Amino acid sequence: MYQTSRRRVLTILPGKLSSCGLGTAILAARLLIAFALPSHLFAQEARPAAQPAAAATSEAAFLKENDDAMTKMMNDMAIKPSGDIDRDFVAMMVPHHQGAIDMAVLQLRYGKNEQLRRIAQEIIVGQMQEIAAMKLAIGEQVPASAPAPTQANPAPATDHHMNMPAGMKK
Repeated sequence: MYQTSRRRVLTILPGKLSSCGLGTAILAARLLIAFALPSHLFAQEARPAAQPAAAATSEAAFLKENDDAMTKMMNDMAIKPSGDIDRDFVAMMVPHHQGAIDMAVLQLRYGKNEQLRRIAQEIIVGQMQEIAAMKLAIGEQVPASAPAPTQANPAPATDHHMNMPAGMKK
């Protein structure tokens, strides 16, 4: 599209210049210059400030853990076909969804943007639900609900009647 626009201007311009005034000729010259110069010459580049050492260390840890999660996901998705398309689909999709969960956990661990952190939480919950739905669809057992990986381990089960008067406990 960029090339077409420049060619069109160059073919139309000579015929128009002879019948137009000086203002149009100047405008045409400016257009030619604008099309001829690369756009990066006009761009104002915002250079990021140097990162503090802690941020660089945090980023390095994030990148390594993210690369590990991606590698695990890709390796786990490489399945040997079983002959059952539905089971093969689930066998490939579960690691794919787990990879999304693992990456979202990393966003929660290292990211600062609150909007992205909320999205990461939604990804975790949604992907966990989809994994369970796919497993149920092919007749696999789904483990009892567990806390999302972003939550601390739940408190151990206790007697729910602890704070009730003695006469009300069963």
